[in-house]
Amino acid sequence: MRIVERSDLINPSEEIPKMAKKKVITFGEIMMRLSPPDFLRFGQARSFDVIYGGGEANVAVSLANFDVPVDYVTRLPNNDLGEACIQFLRQYGVGVEKIVRGGDRIGVYFLEMGAEQRGSKVIYDRAGSAIATVERGMIDWKHVFADAGWFHWTGITPAISIGAADVCLEAVQAAKEMGLTVSCDLNYRAKLWKWGKQPGEVMSELVGYSDVAIGNEEDADKVFGIKAPEVDVTKGKVEAEKYRSVCEELAKRFPKLKTITITLRGSISASHNTWSGTLWHQGKLYTGPTFDISHIVDRVGAGDAFAGGLIYGLRTYEGNPQEALNFAIAASCLKHSILGDFNMVTVTEVEKIMAGDTSGRVSR
Repeated sequence: MRIVERSDLINPSEEIPKMAKKKVITFGEIMMRLSPPDFLRFGQARSFDVIYGGGEANVAVSLANFDVPVDYVTRLPNNDLGEACIQFLRQYGVGVEKIVRGGDRIGVYFLEMGAEQRGSKVIYDRAGSAIATVERGMIDWKHVFADAGWFHWTGITPAISIGAADVCLEAVQAAKEMGLTVSCDLNYRAKLWKWGKQPGEVMSELVGYSDVAIGNEEDADKVFGIKAPEVDVTKGKVEAEKYRSVCEELAKRFPKLKTITITLRGSISASHNTWSGTLWHQGKLYTGPTFDISHIVDRVGAGDAFAGGLIYGLRTYEGNPQEALNFAIAASCLKHSILGDFNMVTVTEVEKIMAGDTSGRVSR
C-alpha cells in the first residue's frame, strides 16, 4: 500500500457548522455472511465461514472503534440467531438496547471472494427477513433519538421492502424534527430494488431530509441519473474533478445537503485498486490522497468504513473538511486489509496513515 497523491490541508477557518457531540444512531439490516474459505468458488465450497455484517452495522462498529457513542437499530427475530447477532455487535462496543425483536428470520448473504481478474460475487437470501417485514410504529423513534445528535441511514434499507422504506422515512422525519444531523449513503443495490418502485422515486424524498450525502462513482447515476462526464472506473484511476458537477447537481436538487462526498475506486483487478475520495462543501471541492492498494484482503465494507470515518471526521475536525475527508479515506483504505465486514482499526492507526506512514512495519 502506498500513497501516490497527497493534498495539502486547507485553512481551518473554512468552517463546517458545529455538530453535536451526542450519540450516533445507525439503522438498517444486519445479515449473516457466509463465505467459502480460502477464495474458493461457490461450486467448490464444502464449508462456509460465518460472520455478521451489513452497511449500517459496519458504520456503527467503525464509530465504536473510534470511541464514538453509537447505537445500532434494526429488527431481529427472537431466536438464537437473532441473539447471536446481538452478541456479535455487543462485543465491539455497539449499543444494541434499541434493537427491536420480531419476524421469523435473519437475512443471509453469500460472498464468493474474488482475486486478480475474477471479481467477487454476492448472492442474497433476505426475502421475508425480520427487517423486510418491519412496519411503521414498530420502532419508537423519539425514544431512539432522545440522546442522539446524528442519524445515519443508507439506500440499502429502503431497497429491501416497502415496509423498510416507510420506516426509513419515518426515521428521517423524526430525526429532522428533533434537530439531528442526518447522513445518508446512497448505496445502490440493483439486486434489491424489486418491490415495485424505482430507486429515484423513493430515495428523492429520503435524501431531501439529509444534511450529508455519500456515494461511490456510480451511485448518483444509478439512483438519480446524475452522471460524471467521461469516466471509466475500470482504467485504474478516477479523477476527482470530474465529480464536481455530480456534487453540484445533487446540491441543487436537494437544498438541505451541505456536504457531499464521493469515494473514487479505480479497479485494476479484484486484488488491486486505487482508492481516494472527494468532498464538496457549500460550493468548494476538496480532494483527498490517492492510495494504491495492490493486495486486497477484503474490500466488502470499505464504503461503510469511509462513511464511519467521515462521520467521525466531520464531528472531530470541525472547520476542516479536508482533514475529515483525509481521515475517511485513510480509514477505508485500511479496511481493504481486514477480513470481514467490519473495519477493526483505531484512530491512532488511521492518523498514522494520514501522516504518510504506509510502510506496514511491525509495531513493537
